[in-house]
Amino acid sequence: MKHILLCLLTVCSGVVLAQTPAKKRPVAPHDMYRLQTVGDPQVSPDGKWAAYVLSSVDTTKDKRNADVWMVSLDGKETVQLTNTPDGESKPRFSPDGKYLSFVSARQGATKPQLWLMDRRGGEAKKLTDLKNDLDDYEWAPDGKRIALALRDPDYSDSAKTKVRKPFVMDRYQFKADIKGYLDSGAVHLYLFDVSTKKLEQLTTGRYDEELPAWSPDGSKLAFVSNRSDDPDRNQNTDIYVMDARKGAIMRQLTKWSGIDTDPAWSPDGKQIAYRRSTAAGNFLMYDQSMLAVIGSDGGEPPAGLPRLLSAPMDRPVRNPRWAKDGKSIGVLVDDDRQIYVGQYALADGKFTKVAGGERAFGSLEPVSATTWLTLSSDPQHPGELFALENGTPRQLTHVHDEFLAPLQLATVTGFTSISKDGTRISNVLFRPANTPAGKKLPTIFFIHGGPVAQDAYSFDLTRQLLAAGGYAVVAVNYRGSNGRGLEFTKAIYADWGNKEVEDILGAADYAVANNIADPDRLGIGGWSYGGILTNYTIATDTRFKAAASGAGSGLQLTMYGIDQYANQYENELGAPWVNPDKWLKISYPFLHADRIKTPTMFMASEKDFNVPVAGSEQMYQALRSLGIPTQLIIYPGQFHGITTPSYQKDRAERYGKWFDKYLK
Repeated sequence: MKHILLCLLTVCSGVVLAQTPAKKRPVAPHDMYRLQTVGDPQVSPDGKWAAYVLSSVDTTKDKRNADVWMVSLDGKETVQLTNTPDGESKPRFSPDGKYLSFVSARQGATKPQLWLMDRRGGEAKKLTDLKNDLDDYEWAPDGKRIALALRDPDYSDSAKTKVRKPFVMDRYQFKADIKGYLDSGAVHLYLFDVSTKKLEQLTTGRYDEELPAWSPDGSKLAFVSNRSDDPDRNQNTDIYVMDARKGAIMRQLTKWSGIDTDPAWSPDGKQIAYRRSTAAGNFLMYDQSMLAVIGSDGGEPPAGLPRLLSAPMDRPVRNPRWAKDGKSIGVLVDDDRQIYVGQYALADGKFTKVAGGERAFGSLEPVSATTWLTLSSDPQHPGELFALENGTPRQLTHVHDEFLAPLQLATVTGFTSISKDGTRISNVLFRPANTPAGKKLPTIFFIHGGPVAQDAYSFDLTRQLLAAGGYAVVAVNYRGSNGRGLEFTKAIYADWGNKEVEDILGAADYAVANNIADPDRLGIGGWSYGGILTNYTIATDTRFKAAASGAGSGLQLTMYGIDQYANQYENELGAPWVNPDKWLKISYPFLHADRIKTPTMFMASEKDFNVPVAGSEQMYQALRSLGIPTQLIIYPGQFHGITTPSYQKDRAERYGKWFDKYLK
């Protein structure tokens, strides 16, 4: 009887539990370990499958690991193709659709190699034995050859002593983040024969040749190169075409003295679509790319000149892809917090917005004349693969269902603020779940980097984590951001820390006036240019009671020669010995550090050549000397972007603790 009663109670209890929804919880820093990322989607030649890379955190090794997966375009089947601790990337279907190639440093290889596997199953086989770093690759249409972009060997460690030879530099740009110190090595094109494994070098010299793209008949390669006298001193790139054989003469297809890049052949091989910068000149950071089309033989469109299809739009476009029927070109468009899919008809240049809304599309590959494969995310959902059929998204992957199931996320809306000079600024607001309307909250203005970027209606784990701590979080698309037109982006040229700060303060005024923010509990933070703007803002206004400046700087004069931006500095500001007053003006966070009253945590990465650690060290030392509460955190072995999972979690936890200490 007792056993029966116990069973009945257990069953009844189970029924009650099954009918009661599990209580959701706020997102927490440890959820970073659970979040996966979907990327690099590729469509099979028959249009029935999509390969993609799924990246997950390996907590035992404290690193991310990537594997190759496939999903059927009807969404009914999902297959994991690789599962090793070495990681795999850049999956590409062979032209006959039977095989998938990928890049991996498996089996203790010192350099990543190309591997090939039957996509129906079986072990992968190593294709190459490269001694150089592989930048990119693309299958020839006949499936017998692969074009490789390989970087010249760097100075190597001594085989006997294991001591690295000295770095020897004589070029204008001698360092870059992640790459480190730069010698005179270049990226060249090679042909790899799949059956014989023979590797043949196509190009030589001191210039980089990148982004190889095969003509549909397999006879030619288009690629991108900067062949100016000193490529380090400008951002000019052009598209070149050459026969796919050793000794062939390369022909310059584009002659714009700005950026021409991302070549994509039309299905009939007669035209090439690409991205072109709006402006010309040596320095083009504050610019936006247009969709252009040119005849692949240098002829039509008229007189060898490109058709600039997206010029009237005044918005940046990217990811140009031809529809399968060759009658239109798909693009991604950045437009005021949205990233949407658009399509240009080749016949008349007519533009159609295919899919948009308060979401962000992140990739685009053709499936048919009316169907695209794309990545899409929104404020409540990390990126997943979708089939975009006649403008209607149909979800293919459900990678994040398990991640989202226990979480209660912040609500996300947009608002427009007015800066003191009348400029309208677009912002994104995160509020903790179930917060009553009109309740004032401690508020953090978390500022994006770039500066030429935008905060869009996409999933943002950092701001979600801050909101989960009980904060309203505001993302400000200050002047210098993209998505609002070229003049909006160029507004901060050679005038850093002025209009952007006005825009941040205008957003703060709006948040206070509209009962979003508690004026006595305002915080600010950001990474990269977001960290720089944090420094500018707290040196301008004392209303912020806490700040977290990551990978920032304040004494801009001392950044010359220790970061990777010499070309920008000399073109935008002039050399320090030519325009010292301008350099001192934009260095005001450090030179007026005595005006700062905000307790500030400075964060930096030890090996950052983008915004070197000195920028944070100087600001920390200034505030420490002045007696302002401050702290300096340096993440060992990291570049500009922190990639070690435990450090990412640590940073999120420190944000929360620092803001809690001063805003609660």
